[in-house]
Formats: sequence, structure tokens, C-alpha cells
Amino acid sequence: MSVPQSTSAANAAARRQELRTQLQVALPIFGGQLAQSANGFVDTVMAGQVSALDLAAVAVGASIWVPIFLFMTGLLMSATSVLSRNLGAGAKERISPIMHQVLYLCAVTGLVAFVLLRSTEPLLVWMDVDAAMQPMVRDYLKGLSWGMPAIAIVLGLRSYSESMSHTRPVLWISVIGLLANIPINYTLIYGKLGFPALGGVGCGWATAAVMWLMCILMLLYVLFDKAYANQRLRFWPLEFEWPTLRYLFTLGLPVGMVIFFEVSIFSVIALLISQSGAEVVAGHQLSLNFTSLIFMLPLSFALAATARIANARGREDIDGLRISIRVAFQITLCIGVSAAILLVVFRHGIPHIYTDNPEVIALASYLLLFAALYQISDAIQVTANGCLRGFEDTKVPMLMGLIAYWGIGFPIGYCLAVTDLLVPAMGPSGFWLGLFAGLTSAAILLGLRLRWRLQHLPFSS
Repeated sequence: MSVPQSTSAANAAARRQELRTQLQVALPIFGGQLAQSANGFVDTVMAGQVSALDLAAVAVGASIWVPIFLFMTGLLMSATSVLSRNLGAGAKERISPIMHQVLYLCAVTGLVAFVLLRSTEPLLVWMDVDAAMQPMVRDYLKGLSWGMPAIAIVLGLRSYSESMSHTRPVLWISVIGLLANIPINYTLIYGKLGFPALGGVGCGWATAAVMWLMCILMLLYVLFDKAYANQRLRFWPLEFEWPTLRYLFTLGLPVGMVIFFEVSIFSVIALLISQSGAEVVAGHQLSLNFTSLIFMLPLSFALAATARIANARGREDIDGLRISIRVAFQITLCIGVSAAILLVVFRHGIPHIYTDNPEVIALASYLLLFAALYQISDAIQVTANGCLRGFEDTKVPMLMGLIAYWGIGFPIGYCLAVTDLLVPAMGPSGFWLGLFAGLTSAAILLGLRLRWRLQHLPFSS
């Protein structure tokens, strides 16, 4: 039986509208993520102007605090789906009470991160960090630790804003933070305006100051901007709902763990490669850094899909839900295919952005071919994960991520790179094939889970 022309036209119009909405939501998220990543680039460049020791201390410090920050991001990210679902259901009176629980979670998470970053001495000894560098790393992290409660609040308010598809504030506030980071870094690194010259340690204090600046700006925006007039966040009286707080924690913890699984596998690979020589390490890190920037684009659309799917669930709109999923996959598949082509075509030119060392360029150009292999898998798995968060389904995807990354990807990569069990040891390229296997496994497993979710909806059209 043919579909009526009017129905077909209505579906096409709905898909076009959903495409526009997801673009409007995702692109500012992408810009905000780039701005935040640029802060790390600024710190690296400015610390490197002081001395190699300062540069190394900032790099080691970042390898400790960034995973903690990413875990916090995952833990608080799932608040978006809960808020979006309630907005879709028209339960606006629930938004402020839910946000109060999110802010409690932010406060606890920020304080835990604060304590962890001030207790890193045993970790630095275990990591066998150069004794001359350890005091500088500790002081850098102690300065930065003061900003963790602030950035936790920013993450919570970001979920509130994204649940209403207001993502531009995060973009502009991230850009303002980036622009502020440069003069604050300069002041504290070189001791201007009466401050002592702190060198690389100043980058930690500058980052903390920027985090508080972003927190204050985000609070002011949420409190006074007209975009939130129909759903203004009420901060007083604060309400405490233990079941809601517990649900938010149990929903977000698996997301934080999945991010930890991904970050940890890259960290372990970097440690295993570190004994292969400076050029090999540089080529690996260069390739990884560039592909990480590309990954932010499908990740941004996955975050947008989370909010859109949760909102459709709240409305019990099965057609809208399916359209949101379909559009999200169409966008990210285009991104994955385009990224793969980009890496293949420009693999010889991309390394020149970072270095002029011919050995590093040659290795990076070779590794980027392997990176091209998993761009489509990566786009599929991050989108499927974002859609499942929209269903508030996080525990099973966490287990799937553990299996894919550590049960499949890492063992295959290790066998190919270090041993002769399957083929003669391939070196770094073996690890990249392992990443391809892990991400492809994740894409298949998460895709099957999403299909199962769609077959077991609690409502029907």
C-alpha cells in the first residue's frame, strides 16, 4: 500500500525541521568544545615559552586533571535527558527541583575533584615523575583545584541550558573564557600587576580563575536572559529529593565510566609507545590530537540528539523520536565519511600543522590512514551512545563500552603492536588497528542496543 503524498510531504518537512534544530543545537556545542580545548593549547604554548621544565610540568598536570574533568562531564551529562524528558512532558514545575539535585551533585563532585587534585603526591611518585618536576606539578594542580567546584556548576547549568536547546550561551562563555585565559596566564606566569612570577604553575591558577569567570557568567545568563523567561530556574528555596539525586547519580556514573574507559585506553597506549623513541611518540600524539578535534563534531551532534530524543519521549511522540534518531545518524555518518576522506587525502599535509620533523611527519601520515579506518565506526558509536542517553539507558552501554575497548580493542591492539602472535609486531600501527576493532565493536553493540530500545518503547504511536 502506497504512502499518501500528504503524509510523505509532512514527514519530509519534519525531517528538514529536525535537521535545522539539531544543527542549531549542535554547532554551538562544537564551538564551545573547541574553545575549551584551545585553553589547553594556550597553556602549553605559554608555559613552553618559559622553559622545557615548565612545559613538561603543565603537560603532566593536564594528564591528571583532564581525565577527572572528563569523568565529571560524563557524570553530569545525563541530567540533560532527565530535564528534556520533563520539559517534553510539560512538567515544567519539576525543572527547578531536578536542577536543585543536579547542583547538589555538582557541589559534591566539585569538592571531590578539589580534594583529589590536592592529594596527587603518591600518584606522581607511582608515575615516576622527575623529582625536580614534582613540586611544580603539585603546585600547578593545587592552583587549578580551586576551579573544580566552579566548573562542576558550569557543567550542571550546561545540562539545564541544553535541555531547552539553548546552546549558544555555552559557546560564547567558552570563547570569553579562552580570551580571558591569555592575559591571566601572562600576568601570573611572568609576575605582572604585582603578582609573583609563577611560571608554569601560573597556568593552573589562571585556569581556576577562568573556571570561576565562566561559572559567574553562566549563572548570570541563566538568571537574567530572556531566553529562559518561560522556564526560569528558581534557586530558592532549595529542595532536597534523595530518590531524584540517587537516580541522577546512577544514571550519570556509567557515562563517566565509559569516558574513563576510553581515556584510559589511550593513556595506556601512550605509555606503551613511550619507550619507542621521541619521534614515534610525537607521531602518535600528533595523529591522536588531530583526530580528537575531529571527534568533537559527531560528539556535539550526539549531545544534541540526547536532548531531542528525551524531549520526544516526554511528549510520547514516537514519530518525532524516530525522526530525531534518523537525522542524528544521517548527520554523523556524513561527518564520519567526510572525516575519513579528509584524513586520506590530506594525511601528508596535516602533520605540517604541528611539526617540521620529517620522521614525525612520515609516521603521522602513515598513522592517519589507520585513523581514517575508524571514523565511520566512531561516528556511529558516539551517536548510538547519545541516543541511548536520551532513553536514560546508561548501564548496559557502559558494559558494552568496557567489552569493546578493553575486552576486544586493547587485546587485539597489544597483540598486533607488541607481540608476534598474529603477525610480526607492527608497532604503533597495531594499536591503531586495535582502536579500529574496539570502536567498530562498540558501534555494533550500541547499535544493537538502540535497535532493541526502539522495539520496546513504553508507548506507541
